Amino acid sequence: MSNTLSTPLAAPSMSRLRQFNALTKPRVVQLIVFCAVIGMLLAEPGVPDWRLAVPAAVGIWLVASAAAAFNCLVEQRIDAKMARTAWRPTAKGELTNTQTLLFSTVLCAVGSVMLYVLVNPITMWLTFATFVGYAVIYTVVLKPATPQNIVIGGASGAMPPVLGWAAMRGEVGPEALMLCLIIFLWTPPHFWALALYRVEDYRKAGLPMLPVTHGNEFTRLQILLYTLVLFASTLLPFIFGMSGWLYLAAAVVLGAGFIGYAWKLWRSYSDALARKTFRFSLWHLSLLFAALLVDHYLLLL
Repeated sequence: MSNTLSTPLAAPSMSRLRQFNALTKPRVVQLIVFCAVIGMLLAEPGVPDWRLAVPAAVGIWLVASAAAAFNCLVEQRIDAKMARTAWRPTAKGELTNTQTLLFSTVLCAVGSVMLYVLVNPITMWLTFATFVGYAVIYTVVLKPATPQNIVIGGASGAMPPVLGWAAMRGEVGPEALMLCLIIFLWTPPHFWALALYRVEDYRKAGLPMLPVTHGNEFTRLQILLYTLVLFASTLLPFIFGMSGWLYLAAAVVLGAGFIGYAWKLWRSYSDALARKTFRFSLWHLSLLFAALLVDHYLLLL
């Protein structure tokens, strides 16, 4: 999933504990764990076995936090040039590279061992692959190299429901892949809406984000097209019998709202509208998955 949810801790000098906590991008990781828990709950007809669910959630949280910290380490020079990220402890030089790398390594190791021993090996390997996909393939390779970075790299951010599903079932089912596809298609319009009104930050940092390389108008068109494809993908759980009418109604309403924002953005751009589109995208994904979960339990009644 993207790192766009982090918010600055305004204090001029954080305590050491707050500095390390900031490295983990707590709001981003919260959404990751939320999606993973949704995958766990949907994988079982009733209440999941807490002996698997709890260590799975904690293990995924630790590895996701490790990936976020590694991202801060790799991007510290870029972060220092951008108003949105200049507050981070690595960008300000408040934490050394050694401290950050050690912190990330310990979190990843502890989380991976927990998943392997207390959950199952497939969840551990999938979670570790997600770490590599985000922290290395996306951050190190794709982000500075191509304007399609968020599209290709979005595959790792779309994995949380698959991780949750694998934790409960010990396998990856087609239902989990549908959830993965939804997040994968949601990521580009969500992130590009942010990139539109932060374009000067990315230009100054030398990152080839789509608004920088292809311009505002082209990016707005891509956002609109992706919301249309995303809407189609959100209908899959209903079409394949994974959900019922409540979810379908929520998917239609939320999808229409996202498309509406994208249409307005394409027709008449403003930074304020781009911000509203970005914020709505967060509500879109959260409420969509919440509706899927409620519908899941209603079908059991």
